[in-house]
Amino acid sequence: MPGGGTTDYAVEIYHEALAKGEFTCFLRGDSSLPMIYMPDLLKATVKMMDAPVESLTRRVYNLGAMSFTPEVLAESIRKEIPEFEINYAVDFRQDIADTWPNSIDDSLASQDWGWKPDYDIDRMTRHMLEFIGAQRVEKGLPRAFNSTGDEDAKKSKK
Repeated sequence: MPGGGTTDYAVEIYHEALAKGEFTCFLRGDSSLPMIYMPDLLKATVKMMDAPVESLTRRVYNLGAMSFTPEVLAESIRKEIPEFEINYAVDFRQDIADTWPNSIDDSLASQDWGWKPDYDIDRMTRHMLEFIGAQRVEKGLPRAFNSTGDEDAKKSKK
């Protein structure tokens, strides 16, 4: 699991969505942060390394893929898990998030070596839920919190 950083909610939320059907976020629901999904990052690394050196105008490039808020991410999860709920308990990481840009300009990477992400938020969400769900099954856990009819258990803890 992630280690408590400002963007860690974007991974933890999927684990909690499958484990409990809910997540408590340490950022405000409207805090937009730039993100990139690891498969896109790996693709970009290889694409840049394979680019003809004469096409590169620099040695370092910004990579952007998407920017989203916790609430937008929760909406994406609800497309797959309609009963998913998000709550907020804002902590010190909100102050850090408030210093971040809302998006990253990756136009030079696009121009110089054709950078373009493959994943949008909904594709990333489907992939994350499939992957984490499979990990849970490998560990002998139900794929998701309601896989064994645990909806009543979730309701009773409220």
